[in-house]
Amino acid sequence: MRHRRALASLVPLTAALLLAGCTGGDSSDDAGGDGGASVIAPGKPGEEAATIPADEVDEARGEDRPNAADVTYMRGMIEHHGQAVVMTDLAKKHADAKDVRRIGERIAAGQQPEIAVMEAWVEENPGDGDGHGHDHASMPGMASEADLDRLRAARGEEFDALFLKLMIAHHEGAVTMAEEVLGEGNNEYVEQLATGVIAQQVSEIGRMEKLA
Repeated sequence: MRHRRALASLVPLTAALLLAGCTGGDSSDDAGGDGGASVIAPGKPGEEAATIPADEVDEARGEDRPNAADVTYMRGMIEHHGQAVVMTDLAKKHADAKDVRRIGERIAAGQQPEIAVMEAWVEENPGDGDGHGHDHASMPGMASEADLDRLRAARGEEFDALFLKLMIAHHEGAVTMAEEVLGEGNNEYVEQLATGVIAQQVSEIGRMEKLA
């Protein structure tokens, strides 16, 4: 697994890094076991760099290729995060408690940049129609239109209580989706993003439960 992760981390590197890390076939010390060129793939923090035969780079790209689960997750999370931003926009206007407004700002600050990242990823990895026509309303944690109408009409303490209830459920749904793609996806970038979503949203669930 560590070898595969090192390979996957190499895929986005620039040509300059590849040139800097490659060694010619004349050097038996730096080359692969068969005397061919090798590439230095930087390790994660705390890990040593790995020396990888250059002919395995293409194989790494294939191993890390996004599958249908990756594409569906990224497309779905764009919509899922989008609804969270809609709710946080309402919190700016109608929340009564300062702590509720603050958690809304925290959520928006975290999810708006992620939406941009996901949109860029989907543009680069459109798949074969995967994720198109998906019933986003059925995704875990999504608030119904009736729930959103109630939130739009609520004010003060009533708004705070409903916002926290809906957002906690929304975050729990996002965690469920992230856990699913960790089990079914293939792309390491998606894996890293989903892992980050879990960490961030579990933390925010804890904060909101203290306010509810």
